[in-house]
Amino acid sequence: MKTRSMDLLYREYKNDVYRYLYSMCRNHHTAEDLMQETFCRALKHLDGAEGRKAKAWLLRVAHNAYIDKLRKESRSSSYENEFFYAYASDDTPEQRVLGKESRKELYALLSVLAPNQQHAVLLYDIHGFSYQESADLMGISLSHFKILLYRARQKLRGAGKTA
Repeated sequence: MKTRSMDLLYREYKNDVYRYLYSMCRNHHTAEDLMQETFCRALKHLDGAEGRKAKAWLLRVAHNAYIDKLRKESRSSSYENEFFYAYASDDTPEQRVLGKESRKELYALLSVLAPNQQHAVLLYDIHGFSYQESADLMGISLSHFKILLYRARQKLRGAGKTA
C-alpha cells in the first residue's frame, strides 16, 4: 500500500518538485538528483505525512534535500552552475528559445537578491503558493515572509530601473 501511495504522489507531483528544485539550483542534473533524493526521503516518512497537503510537504522535503546538498557542497566547494531546462515534448523550437530567454532574464534579475529573497519570490510569484504555504515551506513566520517578499520586490524594482 505504501508503494502504491508513493507511486501516485510521484506521478502527480514529479514535475512540480523538479521545477521547484531546478528554480533553486538551475542545473538539470542536480535537480534530477535532488528529486530522486526527495522521493526517497518521502518514501521513508510517508506514514508520518498523512493528513498534510501532499504538494507542500513534498516541496518542503525537496527544500530540505537542497539545503543539505548546499551544506555538503560548502564543505567540499565543488558546485556546478550549468544552465539547462527540461522542455515539454509538445513545445515548438520557437517556444523553447523564447522560454530559455525568459528564464535567463528571470534568473539574471533574481541574481541581485539574497538567497532567502530569491526563494521567497520563487515560491510566491513563480510557483504560486499562498503567503502561508510559502512561509511554512521556508520555515519562517507569515509576517517575516511578507517582509522578505516586500523587500525582494523593492530590490527588483530598483534593479529594473538601473538596467
